[in-house]
Amino acid sequence: MCPSPLPPLALTMGEPAGIGGEIAAGAWAALRATGPAFFLIDDATRLAGAPIRRIAAPEEALAAFPEALPVLHRPLPHPARPGQLDPANAPAVIAAIDEAVALAKAGRAAGVVTNPIQKSALYAAGFAHPGHTEYLAEIAGTGRPPVMLLACPELRVVPVTIHEPLRQAIARLTPALIIEVAQLTAAGLRQDFGIAAPRLAIAGLNPHAGEDGTIGTEDRDIVAPAVAALRAEGIDARGPIPPDTMFTAKARPGYDVALGLYHDQALIPIKTLDMAGGVNVTLGLSIVRTSPDHGTALDIAGRGLADPGSLVAAIRLAAEIALHRRNASR
Repeated sequence: MCPSPLPPLALTMGEPAGIGGEIAAGAWAALRATGPAFFLIDDATRLAGAPIRRIAAPEEALAAFPEALPVLHRPLPHPARPGQLDPANAPAVIAAIDEAVALAKAGRAAGVVTNPIQKSALYAAGFAHPGHTEYLAEIAGTGRPPVMLLACPELRVVPVTIHEPLRQAIARLTPALIIEVAQLTAAGLRQDFGIAAPRLAIAGLNPHAGEDGTIGTEDRDIVAPAVAALRAEGIDARGPIPPDTMFTAKARPGYDVALGLYHDQALIPIKTLDMAGGVNVTLGLSIVRTSPDHGTALDIAGRGLADPGSLVAAIRLAAEIALHRRNASR
């Protein structure tokens, strides 16, 4: 492995009953010879599938990484059983996130890659946040709302509204909300992806983007004014674009990111294109954060079926973003 210009990345344990440990071992096997190096914050006694090296500090990870998966050993309160949730382990899951963020803030980790969490188990233990993104905004935010971006080699997407009922998401759409998310997205692409002048494609809400108000008026009254305002401030925004055509192979090279107005409008196309390689990136944090674009997969945990591809992609992208941020700060 070539010497790294960055500290190692911190990988959190995620849900202990899920596939986090398995895909961490698979990611280490895929990256051990080339990097980027990472260390896992987890209970070392539960891990299998790769040689393990317990480390006392992140600084030991780079030397250990070519030979073994470096682990900051953090014992679980209860033994983890594949596929069987145990809310008693929820504090350890949250503590791993807290520690990873603290190390990234201190410059001892280049960024944080989060293994999937099981929100129901965390809720049962009193976790008060809708998910990872909202919690990270609290402990690593910048004062502005974070933006969830999903990326694969063929497409980047941002949902303007995320985990809420569709009726509620549509009711909440305003020009101001679209403008805010688009501004944060453009800033994130400049900072984290090195795109000097990002091109934003903003989807229409209705079929055919409303056809001049004949199929709903939201595109004319909400989306179009937002696009006009963004263009007036110098952001290359286009839309509303008919959502049934904007994700075709011919259309995708025309923009750097697509903004979907609700969760599935953005996530269905990227998961269709690259379910195994999609990466969740949180824009607008004080630290680098990526995550595989899948869940805990409790149904296959412990069976040797988990695909580490999305985690490998998340680790690689986290390192790329960390380099962009470092170079931009010089």
